[in-house]
Amino acid sequence: MASATLKIADVEVRITKKEIKNIHLSVNPPNGDVRLSVPKNTSDDVIRLLVIKRLSWIRKQREKFEKAQRQTERKFVSGESHYFKGKRYVLKLFFAKRPRIEIRNKRFIYFYVPAGYSTEQKRKYYENWLRKKLREELENLIPKWEKILGVKASEVKIKKMKTKWGSCNSRAKRIWINLELIKKPPEHLEYIIVHELLHFFEKKHNRRFKELLDKYLPKWEFYKKELNEFVL
Repeated sequence: MASATLKIADVEVRITKKEIKNIHLSVNPPNGDVRLSVPKNTSDDVIRLLVIKRLSWIRKQREKFEKAQRQTERKFVSGESHYFKGKRYVLKLFFAKRPRIEIRNKRFIYFYVPAGYSTEQKRKYYENWLRKKLREELENLIPKWEKILGVKASEVKIKKMKTKWGSCNSRAKRIWINLELIKKPPEHLEYIIVHELLHFFEKKHNRRFKELLDKYLPKWEFYKKELNEFVL
């Protein structure tokens, strides 16, 4: 497998030539990194022409990431939009002796905090609440898919990751799930769980791996496309 970098105008593309039949172009969050995988015998002229033809699309994808990134910084004040399990909620801040979070009327997140809480303290408490909610989802979904797939994870950890929705160590049977997934629709979380567990059977993203995804989660490509439209 050979790799190289191609720069056209303001766009830098990471090119990988490998044993595949089709060309794959992707713009990846959070920074809009562009990656192009092509069959081994693809000429440099063909690659350059392909990138030039797709420049407009690449820039549009990057703009989406930039806009989303501008929206990600939260100060945890009333009126802010926050996402939870794929739905948008409006935050309402209240002062109380002890911090707590409640979801009301399927529209609001009521966030109670002591009057002296800083933005960072609010952020930390809120992230711990998200972590707890994600752990509850994992406690249901992991055993479900372990049973379906006939595998057993030795450890499942929640982690804030900048460039991956999930990762795994197939040898140690250990997987990591990105905390941000609790903000996404439940089917996205389920897709990442199945994806990582299937790596216990196949380490690479090859034909066999995709066949396994097709077998157990037929809509996986749709979920992957939706996830790639989000920034981390």
